[in-house]
Amino acid sequence: MKTLQLDLGERSYPIYIGADLIGRADLTTPHVSGERVAIVTNETVAPFYLGRTSAAFAAYNPIDVVLPDGEKYKTLDVLNRIFDALLKNRCDRRTTLVALGGGVIGDMTGFAAATYQRGVPFIQVPTTLLAQVDSSVGGKTGVNHPLGKNMIGAFYQPRAVIVDTSSLNTLPDRELSAGLAEVIKYGLIRDAEFFAWLEQNIDKLLTRDTNVLAYAIERSCRNKAEVVTADERESGVRALLNLGHTFGHAIETGLGYGEWLHGEAVGAGMALAADMSRRLGWLRDADVARIQRLLQRARLPVNAPAPMTPERFMDLMSVDKKVQAGKLRLVLLKGIGEAVITDKFPATALDETLRAARAA
Repeated sequence: MKTLQLDLGERSYPIYIGADLIGRADLTTPHVSGERVAIVTNETVAPFYLGRTSAAFAAYNPIDVVLPDGEKYKTLDVLNRIFDALLKNRCDRRTTLVALGGGVIGDMTGFAAATYQRGVPFIQVPTTLLAQVDSSVGGKTGVNHPLGKNMIGAFYQPRAVIVDTSSLNTLPDRELSAGLAEVIKYGLIRDAEFFAWLEQNIDKLLTRDTNVLAYAIERSCRNKAEVVTADERESGVRALLNLGHTFGHAIETGLGYGEWLHGEAVGAGMALAADMSRRLGWLRDADVARIQRLLQRARLPVNAPAPMTPERFMDLMSVDKKVQAGKLRLVLLKGIGEAVITDKFPATALDETLRAARAA
């Protein structure tokens, strides 16, 4: 097992990475502050891991909250099911919530923890690759709105993150590829050496080589932790973690939540960002080809879906969280391993990128 530390002063917490960690009471219970625990999971994850997780918290009379599975359920209405369970069981503000599942469960449980009685502790136990390398670390929580993804939420840090690499054995292939989008992102924005390593090892990741997966998760979490430590509330460098997300969120919202997985939309979004960076003269053709090739080898899309017209993209991106003073800001690439956030680009470059992506 490897242990990383996300250093945020009094809000610092450990990230445990290793095999067979779900059910390890010695890792989880030290981060429980009260006498009650509520475990939030979904209908897909519960049959695999809820029993072990409940056993680890047996001393705290755990409450199980099982939600429907899918991005389309990441709503305020479904969030209320968590509050209903907490209130019916008379949970006080020292109750610890446990997020057992992927990014949707982690985001919703974290938001419930941030807002129930104005804040209760929570622990992340991510069971998908995407959640393990990205959404479980850093304290972003929230739910979707029909007009925009993750538009309602809060920054709220967990007490600990338990990354059980063995849980990836039950992850569908499509979900594994979706998680690889976020892994590739770290190489693109700040770790060119890691990007080159991924080019050499992507096939082993797809076949779930245990050691290769563990290394990719650890390096991704280390990158994420360093960025969050430098900029917890996304006032600067943390925005670079959104490479591909402005395009990707538009795709998710435009198609309907759940039609494309988050990682699939981000994969296409990163390809669009690379194309636009080339049009601005920042990336070489060879760099764009490398990026597209790695995304395709990871079984991720590199083009926008047909229903996403340039006009639809622009309409949805206008409500992106990175819009400031009416100006759209995008995360683009100066090179592999070097990302920037900018609103200094001609509208024609963005329009050409959107039209080329759909035509392809």
